Amino acid sequence: MRAPDMPHVDVGAYALGLLEEPDRRVFEAHLATCFSCHEELGALSGLAQTLDGIGPIADPVEAMPAPPEPAAVTDLIRHRIRRERRHRTARALAAAAAGVVLLGGALGTGYTLGADRGPAASAPDGGTAQLLRDGRAMSATDAGTGVTGTVAMQQKAWGSRVALRLSKVAGPLSCELVAVDERGKAHTVVGWSVPAKGYGLPGSPQPQLALQGGTALRPQEISRFEVRTIGEGRTLLTVPA
Repeated sequence: MRAPDMPHVDVGAYALGLLEEPDRRVFEAHLATCFSCHEELGALSGLAQTLDGIGPIADPVEAMPAPPEPAAVTDLIRHRIRRERRHRTARALAAAAAGVVLLGGALGTGYTLGADRGPAASAPDGGTAQLLRDGRAMSATDAGTGVTGTVAMQQKAWGSRVALRLSKVAGPLSCELVAVDERGKAHTVVGWSVPAKGYGLPGSPQPQLALQGGTALRPQEISRFEVRTIGEGRTLLTVPA
């Protein structure tokens, strides 16, 4: 049962029309004899009219945008994967190109450009020929071995680019071109193999060998170049720098 003083707290619910029929009748009977509830009801009547004009508040869950369709999500994921793969490939290619420059140049390890590819490649490639023509070139012939050659060098940020043209050398041999610094230390520029018929000799399919490499030494740090046999270390040609 309702407590005797309970109708006093029902003013707000009555003003908003929230009381059920039995409670509404009890409160109206109480209201006829209670001045304080009557006065409070008058103050709340304006609030009830104001609340009456406000529409229903949307459910926050229902107001949220609908999630994308599964197919759209799949397409978006595939697009992101393809884009990331392209970025990884570009980074890998850039790193590989930088590694070739560092290994072939800054570390002084020889690399061959335009190496002979058979009888048709008897002339030096364009890059080697241009360096031999435009670079600082020195030529020499060894009276003992008969080997003759020209070395050209060009200063780079990482050291020196070096080109070699070699002739009158018999094979089979494994050779290397070394740059000797002012202290007598040899730095390998490039290495190659001489075929059995050699270069620039009777019966040789090629009149000369043309190739290029690099060293970390700068031109002013090089005292001479030497063509040596790999293994026994015999000097076939010395070209002063």
